[in-house]
Amino acid sequence: MEQRVSFITLAVQDLAASHRFYVEGLGWTPEFHDPDEVLMFRAGPLTVLSLWDRAHFEAEIGAPAQTGPGVAPITLSHNVHEREQVDAVLSDARAAGAPVVSEGVEREWGGYTGYFADPDGFRWEIAWNPGPVGQLVLPPVGNTT
Repeated sequence: MEQRVSFITLAVQDLAASHRFYVEGLGWTPEFHDPDEVLMFRAGPLTVLSLWDRAHFEAEIGAPAQTGPGVAPITLSHNVHEREQVDAVLSDARAAGAPVVSEGVEREWGGYTGYFADPDGFRWEIAWNPGPVGQLVLPPVGNTT
């Protein structure tokens, strides 16, 4: 098996709310959208973020193990080139209706990160990571794909 991830799929309660948040609020462009079932975005050169209606998700793979209160045991990270971009993206997410879970803070490992929650509570980390691993995930400056 090649060392890569092709799709990241999240089960969502309200696909229309996810569409409003990601498309209308954050300005993302869908690659595919079936209003009853799924919303897909190119998240990188070879990666798709798929937001799947929870009922369709459960019909195919089964009910999630954790359905109670709390935070889903996954985070998604959007890394940026400059420290100041962390606060700018958090501000954009807030304007799109997302609660900011954590304002940007200096981290002990040398970076600067903050978190917001999407309509289903999935945590998005906005990160400036100046180290070598952080640089692995950034597109060249000016290239958004």
